[in-house]
Amino acid sequence: MSTPPPAAAPAPAVALSRRRWTRLMPVVFVTYSFAYLERSNFSVAAAGGMADDLHITGSVSALLGSLFFLGYFAFQIPGAIYAERRSVKRLIVWCLLLWGVLATAQGLIPDVRVLMVVRFLLGVSEAAVLPAMVIHITHWFTSRERGRANTWLILGNPATVLWLTVVSGYLVEWVGWHGMFIAQGVPALIWAFVFHKTIDDHPRDARWLTPEERTALEGALAAEQRRLPPGAGGYLAALRSRNVLLLSLQYFLWSLGVYGFVFWLPSIVRAGSDEGIGLTGLISALPYLFACAAMLWNSRASDRAGARNRYVWPWLLLGAAGFYGSYLLGDAFWLSYPLLCLAAAGMYAPYGPYFATIPELLPQKLSAAAVGLINSFGALGGFAGSYLIGTLNDVTGSTAASFLTMAGCLVLAALLMFAVRAPRSEAAPDAVPEPRPVPTPKDA
Repeated sequence: MSTPPPAAAPAPAVALSRRRWTRLMPVVFVTYSFAYLERSNFSVAAAGGMADDLHITGSVSALLGSLFFLGYFAFQIPGAIYAERRSVKRLIVWCLLLWGVLATAQGLIPDVRVLMVVRFLLGVSEAAVLPAMVIHITHWFTSRERGRANTWLILGNPATVLWLTVVSGYLVEWVGWHGMFIAQGVPALIWAFVFHKTIDDHPRDARWLTPEERTALEGALAAEQRRLPPGAGGYLAALRSRNVLLLSLQYFLWSLGVYGFVFWLPSIVRAGSDEGIGLTGLISALPYLFACAAMLWNSRASDRAGARNRYVWPWLLLGAAGFYGSYLLGDAFWLSYPLLCLAAAGMYAPYGPYFATIPELLPQKLSAAAVGLINSFGALGGFAGSYLIGTLNDVTGSTAASFLTMAGCLVLAALLMFAVRAPRSEAAPDAVPEPRPVPTPKDA
């Protein structure tokens, strides 16, 4: 699957505003960082004494980690449709407030059964965040820019884990796992007000753009939509689309590998390295540094090439090779550790081009439901990955089977990308030339 680069357009009188990058992307990045925090700090708490204090077995810990994704799965499509039809801004503000309260509550709950309910509700509160933010990017950035824009969004994933695994490990040492949850839940409540003040749903709502900039951006985005095949059949047609169904299955397999890695890496590191929880967090963070670098390079290359597929599947195969190499090395942790860094880079690098693909397959009014469906299958993959990998580690007493499982899922995810076909673009008779984007600070 690849998408042809947009046709070249003559240089316009008004270029697309650079302020979109400097105003919107830092807020987008931090918001998704808060959302992702609750998916990864649970594993640090479990490795840092929570499992012992609450008498949580390996299988129950896997269930607690995966319950998040059941709630996350249930509200993907409704959240995405609300974001497209109504308001991304209102939806994200309420999500931030709700998950800030629930995240803090995790540090105050002494009963495992209540904790299970909270973990499920956390998934519900965060379900709409990623599809809503992907939709928000389509309202503000052209197809030439979305690979990088989506990368800055999803960069909140590995970047959060990078600092979180370091900070959380030492927080557990200083204030215990109770204090860690509280310290990391309260800032989300504050950020809700920052998001409300900073973000606008559409360029036409942004007072910080000049009238000429608003007109140029709205015109460029509308012209792109006119070049897509007309959407017929409404949301159900989008959900039955061959491409959408293939991408949903592909993202399920991909996410199984990613979240199996995220949830269980601290436990794998602690068991393999015999280090304390503080240093375990530091060792667990390094693979995400490689992931961040790979994401930034790959999204930039994808946008410049005007292609998507060849910037997705090779990286997934690279991630599979890293896991398979770790499987071959067995319990030789320090030999397999560089391969885990390679696996992290391979799994994370394709995210920007991948999520830029979806709006290029369907008209904007239908892509919201498609993003919701694809990400909901990713949530199921996260559930399967966190539960299956935890159970395999618990039953076998080794990480070998886990590495082999994650490698196999990534290989299948890479192969499925070849079955997705890009639609033929159709230029509308009244299409207007697309203004040339001002380079981002990184491009300048």
